[in-house]
Amino acid sequence: MFSIEHEFDATVVTLVDEGAAPLQEDVVVSSFEECITVEQYDPVSDKMQKVTLSITQMRDLVAAVTLPEGVYTRTEDS
Repeated sequence: MFSIEHEFDATVVTLVDEGAAPLQEDVVVSSFEECITVEQYDPVSDKMQKVTLSITQMRDLVAAVTLPEGVYTRTEDS
């Protein structure tokens, strides 16, 4: 299950793990004009962990999901 919220400065997608245990903590993806953040609560450290991706890194990640193993360079028109 997931939710989408449009806030003043970001679009926020929350991914909720469903199904058989063990389940993972929710993942919150926030899309800003200049970057994408991915956050997840870590019960071991009792803190939210955050990764920040540039827009270019996010575009590369989206492209990489459907490609076979290898090293690639993405052009602006792809």
